[in-house]
Amino acid sequence: MPILNKDMTLCISLAARPSNIGTRFHNYLYDALGLNFVYKAFAPVDLAQAVAGIRGLGIRGAAVSMPYKEDVIELIDVMDASASAIDSVNTIVNDHGVLTAYNTDYLAIARLLAENALDPQTTVLLRGSGGMAKAVAAAMHDAGFAHVTIVARNEARGRALAALYGFSWLAEVSDASDASDAGAGMLINVTPLGMAGADEAVQSFSDSLVSAAEVVFDVVALPSETPLIQAARAAGKRIITGAEVIAIQAEEQFVLYTGVRPSPELVREASEFSRS
Repeated sequence: MPILNKDMTLCISLAARPSNIGTRFHNYLYDALGLNFVYKAFAPVDLAQAVAGIRGLGIRGAAVSMPYKEDVIELIDVMDASASAIDSVNTIVNDHGVLTAYNTDYLAIARLLAENALDPQTTVLLRGSGGMAKAVAAAMHDAGFAHVTIVARNEARGRALAALYGFSWLAEVSDASDASDAGAGMLINVTPLGMAGADEAVQSFSDSLVSAAEVVFDVVALPSETPLIQAARAAGKRIITGAEVIAIQAEEQFVLYTGVRPSPELVREASEFSRS
């Protein structure tokens, strides 16, 4: 990494539980491509002040993670279609003081659904109703998935998300018999369950649900080997991890910040470096 200098462009991330994944990913690519950029993760104590700092300090861009994906909307000047369509933001780009919001989570989920050739007729349990869950639900709907049940204890949010795409809603599903009624060919966790911190040891779906499923998908990236992914791997299921999600969405953020599209080889290297 080059020595810090006054002309260096700063990009940041805003998260309640910052990790080094994005920091290592972006800085690896800056270095490999000879770009005078640097990336730093932050845990804001005041979101409004943090976003004002992006504008006031000329910070080029910011990744936005849970739980701020919806809260930042009122602080933004322009909503790109990728963010306004699902009322969720994971990327802010600063163009001379004008802050535009994007959502590259949607792009990541859509690409992973296509690359894994997942059958749209598969029945799905999607746990979560927050900003990232909105991106996942939208991508699944647009890919033709219709047999989806939103599992969310927050009834208002869960029902609203389900109704938006013609999906079903459940407050909870706990065993394989329930899964037969709700549908569980694929399990998707879009909550902090399994994420480093207080919920790190929590498996977001039961062993019986994992056993009944064919595909298990966890968007948690820190760690990517969550209890759910470990259980699915041990059961011989097809898995998609949060590490795959974050690599794609971070690549798209990198392009928005720099205007440079790194090669697939460099993206793979940066992704591996970010998890090392």
